[in-house]
Amino acid sequence: MKLNFRKYGTGHPLFVLHGVFGSSDNWQTHGKALAEHFTVYLIDQRNHGNSPHSEEMTYEAMAEDLKKLMDDEGLSSIYVLGHSMGGKTAMTFATSYPEAVDKLIVVDIAPKYYPPHHSQIFEGFHSVQLDSIGSRKEADEQLSKVIKEAGVRMFILKNLSRDESNNFVWKLNLPVIESNIQKIGEGLVDGASFSGPTLFIGGGASDYIQESDHDLIKDHFPDATIKMVPGAGHWVHAEKPKELGELVMDFLA
Repeated sequence: MKLNFRKYGTGHPLFVLHGVFGSSDNWQTHGKALAEHFTVYLIDQRNHGNSPHSEEMTYEAMAEDLKKLMDDEGLSSIYVLGHSMGGKTAMTFATSYPEAVDKLIVVDIAPKYYPPHHSQIFEGFHSVQLDSIGSRKEADEQLSKVIKEAGVRMFILKNLSRDESNNFVWKLNLPVIESNIQKIGEGLVDGASFSGPTLFIGGGASDYIQESDHDLIKDHFPDATIKMVPGAGHWVHAEKPKELGELVMDFLA
């Protein structure tokens, strides 16, 4: 699959992967800052953003999408950074193509299974009556009946777009993501490993990476360093951008 991406800067290539329900937009501020040092690829993963839709939604398929992008761009090796679902894609890619990854950064996800926990987000998407709204404000009003947090609503509404007939549509492939949410929670397969330099960045106020996960991380990534950002929840890049940016730069420098 040919993924949609934005490319900034010059230097060693760095692929940046968003989480589930997200898009390359979520990392634009970080991407432009990192572009002062690297050639940054902000990527829409399949079924997200402006990338093509597919019935297949596995980490193996998403890793192959990255390999195709590397081949299309004539790249022999990259740095790769992934958040949440993007972190799982990055881990799968690094363990599948270790020779193609110079350094790996995983943000607030461990290589373990996570049970589905996005029911409120899906309820929020379904609460917006696309055929009856005339503005983003109306969409937000409908969404607010289900999702109280303004920041989460803003995140969801980044997926709202218009089609050729000027009707509101969701850019992401909601039915396929919803039917594959169990697969999105899957852990890294047994025996998969990447021995290159790896950084795991967790949110100190998030429960995604726990101390009990450290041994599992080291089993798959023996050269892993684990850093926690105090006070950050799951969206570390949005909540503590300065701290995350410094950790990324220190590791890649």
